[in-house]
Amino acid sequence: MTHPLRFGIWALVHGPRAAHQDPEEPYDASWQRNRDLVLKAEALGFDSTLVAQHTINPHQEDLDQLEAWSAAAALAALTSRIEIITAIKPYLYHPVVLAKMALGIENISRGRFAINLVNAWNRPELERAGIGFAEHDERYAYGREWITLVSRLLQGERLTHKGRYFDVQDYALRPKDLYRARPRIYVGGESEPARALVADHGDVWFINGQPLDDVAGLIRDVAERPRNAAPPLRFGLSAFVIARPTTDEAEAAHHRLLRLAEKDAPMKAIQKANTDPKVVMMQTMQKSARVGSNGGTAAGLVGSYDEVADRIIAFYAAGIELFMLQFQPFEAEMKRFAEEVIPRVRQRQTGAGSALRDSDRRVG
Repeated sequence: MTHPLRFGIWALVHGPRAAHQDPEEPYDASWQRNRDLVLKAEALGFDSTLVAQHTINPHQEDLDQLEAWSAAAALAALTSRIEIITAIKPYLYHPVVLAKMALGIENISRGRFAINLVNAWNRPELERAGIGFAEHDERYAYGREWITLVSRLLQGERLTHKGRYFDVQDYALRPKDLYRARPRIYVGGESEPARALVADHGDVWFINGQPLDDVAGLIRDVAERPRNAAPPLRFGLSAFVIARPTTDEAEAAHHRLLRLAEKDAPMKAIQKANTDPKVVMMQTMQKSARVGSNGGTAAGLVGSYDEVADRIIAFYAAGIELFMLQFQPFEAEMKRFAEEVIPRVRQRQTGAGSALRDSDRRVG
């Protein structure tokens, strides 16, 4: 791998990721909780955080939901090292407005900001606002034109564009990015339109948690696509981690969360009813019992500290650079991961590097 292996966390913008009725994880989607969580993650050595965007809670509308972009601006001012990735649904912001906001947060953070393009799956957010919820491929066509404009504006280009969805005349944003050409662009989604979009316009493809062989196949498919002189695409993986001293302890913790998650059946039914059935993420998530969002434990990061470290190294060897992780209870398990699993991963990386250098010397 050319790029270093990185670890990130999902911000708790709409409460627990695994089970909402867990006495060890009371519901809290407040700004204060998320601020403290991200600051703690930075102190523990995590490299990135992902702030998902929803205007209303996607699980149950009377539950709290953190606003992503105002929170990201505040996090940019409070942190010093961690990358701040904020999701965006194109229909909610005109590309000129969003690009201006992104450049502002990029400069507040001194070059640590990124956007995560997500073409929407939660129907009520758009329908109830009167925006409308277009058909799946139509949303991706809109997102493609949208990100084309955003990317060019982020690079400081003076833009004139007349397309199917937007008419922008002689527009330029100042100040430009003071630290690099533009903020990094992450893209989510695994449908064919999503794959084509990330190959053309993304820097990093976020893949939902699933088994190693499936992830390797997705990486091969998209990595082989032409990039129009852009740098090679990089890859991230969402995963829910349950790591314990022994396999049995990890499995027991997993079963506990599975049992608690069963109590969320009414919420899951609402989410399913509100989701476009063509969204591949939801199809993938139905393949096996799991906890966590965006694939969760389907990635297999459940086991002893050594087993989880070995599986992370295997994903890294397949092409995953960034692991965007979930835990429950979040703060305690995030700390456990930082203290027990990350050092084991780094030791394995060091050992692999030493073995490779020894091999090169023998060949020479």
